[in-house]
Amino acid sequence: MAMDADVIVVGAGLSGLVAATEIADAGKRVIVLDQEGEQSLGGQAFWSFGGLFLVDSPEQRRLGIKDSYDLALQDWMGSAGFDRDDDLWPRRWAEAYVAFAAGEKRDWLRAMGHRIFPVVGWAERGGYDAMSHGNSVPRFHVSWGTGPGILEPFERRAREAQARGLLTFRFRHRVDDFSSTNGSVDGVNGSMLEPDNIERGRSSSRKVVGSFELHAQAVIVASGGIGGNHDLVRQNWPKRLGDAPKSMISGVPEHVDGRMIGITEAAGARLINRDRMWHYVEGIRNWSPIWPHHGIRILPGPSSMWFDATGKRLPAPLFPGSDTLGQLHYIMSTGYDYSWFVLTQSIIKKEFALSGSEQNPDLTGKSWLMTARRATNKGAPGPVEAFKTHGVDFIVRDNLADLVTAMNKLAGDDLLKLERLKAQIEARDREIDNPYVKDAQVMNIHNARRYIGDRLIRTAKPHRILDPAHGPLIAVKLNILTRKTLGGFETDLDSRVFGSNRQIMPGLYAAGEAAGFGGGGMHGYRSLEGTFLGGCLFSGRNAGRAAARAVG
Repeated sequence: MAMDADVIVVGAGLSGLVAATEIADAGKRVIVLDQEGEQSLGGQAFWSFGGLFLVDSPEQRRLGIKDSYDLALQDWMGSAGFDRDDDLWPRRWAEAYVAFAAGEKRDWLRAMGHRIFPVVGWAERGGYDAMSHGNSVPRFHVSWGTGPGILEPFERRAREAQARGLLTFRFRHRVDDFSSTNGSVDGVNGSMLEPDNIERGRSSSRKVVGSFELHAQAVIVASGGIGGNHDLVRQNWPKRLGDAPKSMISGVPEHVDGRMIGITEAAGARLINRDRMWHYVEGIRNWSPIWPHHGIRILPGPSSMWFDATGKRLPAPLFPGSDTLGQLHYIMSTGYDYSWFVLTQSIIKKEFALSGSEQNPDLTGKSWLMTARRATNKGAPGPVEAFKTHGVDFIVRDNLADLVTAMNKLAGDDLLKLERLKAQIEARDREIDNPYVKDAQVMNIHNARRYIGDRLIRTAKPHRILDPAHGPLIAVKLNILTRKTLGGFETDLDSRVFGSNRQIMPGLYAAGEAAGFGGGGMHGYRSLEGTFLGGCLFSGRNAGRAAARAVG
């Protein structure tokens, strides 16, 4: 049988690009297939905020942050909560990944031209005990250039490999099945979709205009997750998080459909931890949508007051930025699939950021001048102010009575009672005048401001919510936002896929979200990292290097 390449990579997102460039660097021929057009090269990573999990980095040390592999591994394991027989390989991947993040990850990227914004963010802060969920210290390193900034080195390497004749892109090629010989996966076949120059992220045509069949010594599945397919999200929704939401918005384009996951499982691959998933609770409907049900996540600082749909304040430690799945579990237990932030102009100015490269033109455009204005502007960053003005989930009023009336109108019910909200806000406000308090959220604010990064750009000076000097008052209706799959195909540390018989399937590899970012779920139950990029980098690198070695 004639081989069209040494390796085929299914998916031109970040993990697929990383795998393909590693294969080409080893001198092997690789074909990269994707059902979308060339304008979508890089996949979901293009739209990301560009955060990376790093441990004991120079950026941390310059800010006085004391971190270590042991502390990071303690945090990772406390968040992952591995408790299943299937967690053997996810746990091994977790240990290897934390070592990578504490070791060569930063230098490997830096050698390719990647750079990091100097202020380290603090994602998933937890708030339980030292061995439970959460980052003990800030570890969220934002790529200078956000998502496109993390993609740039791999796009460049891919184009260089393409020019050398080692890498071939086949866009609008949708894989429908695998081929195998003597039990070894050796190719794919599928449908060619009609060309479509539609804007990146928008739904493209699915009209079939032909078919294809390609053969190689190995195939790497790097096709992403299921977040754009709400039916699949609901089908896999874990009962431990309550009933699946009736209403959700999408943090990923429609083409993140899980289709290739089903095809690979049908071919015999072992899919584990499919009920582990990561969805955000601070989703807002995009006033200028690109894909269907397009939502954006608020990256909140710690000061907004958080109320459920009935007007009850979320319990400690479910503060903004603390425990995404804890918040999701609580919100779904109320019988409603939405909640509310109540805050002030002073808080939104300092604390609101929006996830997504397109929502951060200063960082994405690598403009130091624009970025500096985050700390000096009278208003919030431009995209945040645009959402405040145009977003259907934002309400701005000068007094609490008018705010609550508008909140009830937006929700379409009368669940919120003015006196109940007023009593909770006033009680919190009485705590503000002292540096020592019993309100756990106010303690959390004081703790955040002890870190210079938060004090400078992420945490407002403590003040009374009902103080007119910090107004107007703002309410934000928060929706459930689909994002990423934490489970996936079980793989060893070389990204080789296990079959349903728990034996390695020769010739088949998986990377990125399709592999649960490594092993079938290296994050466990919770994503301590707060992003999907690092797992795509690490698993894509492992898959590409291992496949290149295997094909001789």
